Amino acid sequence: MLAIEADALRRTYTSRTGWPRSRRAETEAVRGVTFEVAPGELFGLLGPNGAGKTTTIKMLNTLLLPTSGTARVFGHDVARDPVAVRRRIGYVFGGDRGLYDRLSALDNLRYFAELYGVAARDQKRRIAELLDLVGLVGRERERVEGYSRGMRQRLHIARGLLHRPDVLFLDEPSIGVDPVAARDLRRTVADLASAGTTVLLTTHYMAEADELCDRIAVIAGGRIRALGTPGSLKSLVRERDVLEIEAYGVDEERLDRVRRVPGVRGVSAEDRGALQTVTVQIGRGASDLHGPVLAALDGVRIGRVTSREPSLEDAYIAIVEETAGAGTEAVGETAGAGTEAVGETAGAGTEAVEAAA
Repeated sequence: MLAIEADALRRTYTSRTGWPRSRRAETEAVRGVTFEVAPGELFGLLGPNGAGKTTTIKMLNTLLLPTSGTARVFGHDVARDPVAVRRRIGYVFGGDRGLYDRLSALDNLRYFAELYGVAARDQKRRIAELLDLVGLVGRERERVEGYSRGMRQRLHIARGLLHRPDVLFLDEPSIGVDPVAARDLRRTVADLASAGTTVLLTTHYMAEADELCDRIAVIAGGRIRALGTPGSLKSLVRERDVLEIEAYGVDEERLDRVRRVPGVRGVSAEDRGALQTVTVQIGRGASDLHGPVLAALDGVRIGRVTSREPSLEDAYIAIVEETAGAGTEAVGETAGAGTEAVGETAGAGTEAVEAAA
C-alpha cells in the first residue's frame, strides 16, 4: 500500500473583489496535481512562492478539502475519512508558531501528548525518546522563550512525532534557521526516514533537497513540472555549464540583455546585500559566450567570475522558468513506476512525457 496518493488534486479559492458592486473571483492554486509516495520514502516538493506547495500539503493532511480530485494516506481518503488520516500523520511547519513560550520543552511535549491521545503510561518514555532524537536532552526543562530558532524547530519535530505517525509532513522546517542548526535538522530528518517514517518535505533550499530526498517533484503554477530523483533532475541540464558572476548594481534591463545573448539558456540573480550573484546557464563548453555575457553587463562593477557544472538548483531554475515561459508541463514518473524522470525542458521546444505506473 502506498503511503500517499494524490490523483488530479485541484483547489480553487473564491473571493469577492470590487466596490460598490463586488464580483466573484476564482484563483486556482492547485491544478491537477498527481503523484505517489512509497512507505519509508523521503519525498521532496519544491517550488517558488505561490506555486501550490503548502496548499497541496494542507489537502493531504485534511486541513483543506480538495475542490476536485482525490488523495489518500495509507488507503484512507482525506475527504471521506479525515479522522483515520489524522491518526497516521504528523505536521511540522516552519516558523516560531505552535509552541507555548512560557512552558518548558518538557511541559510542551506533555501537553501535546495529551492532545494527541498518547497513553499516560507511555508518555514519559516517548517524550524521553524524542528529546534524545532531536538533541534537546539537558535543555528540556528550560522555557521555550529562551530557545534559539533551531532548537524550536527541533522541538516542533518532536511534537509532530509524539503519536508515532506513519507520515510526517515537513513544510519548510529550516526556514530562518542558521547553518549549524539547519545541519542538525537535516540529520534528524534523515534519521527519521532511516527509521521507516515516510517524510514529505517542502523546502526552498536546493542543497537540503539534494542531500535528503529520494525523489523530488517540482511544482510551479499549481502543476507538477518535473518528478524524479535528484540525479535525474540534474540530468535535464547536464549539457550545460553555469557561469557565476559576482556583480554590484545589476538591474533587470541588464539581465534581459544577458538573456538575449545567443546561446544563453537561463539567467537568474540573487541579492546578497550589496552584492548580487548572477547565474547564467550556457551550453556545455561554450566558453566563447563568456565575453558576450560580460559585455551585456557593461556599466556594472564585476567581481569574481567562475564556471562550474550544473547543480540541482540550476535544474530547478531551468524547470520552473522554462516550463512557465513556454506554458508546458514537464512531468516525470510516479512512485510506482520505478523509473527516473523523463522529459525535456520547455526550452528545447518539447513537452515532457509522463511515465505513469
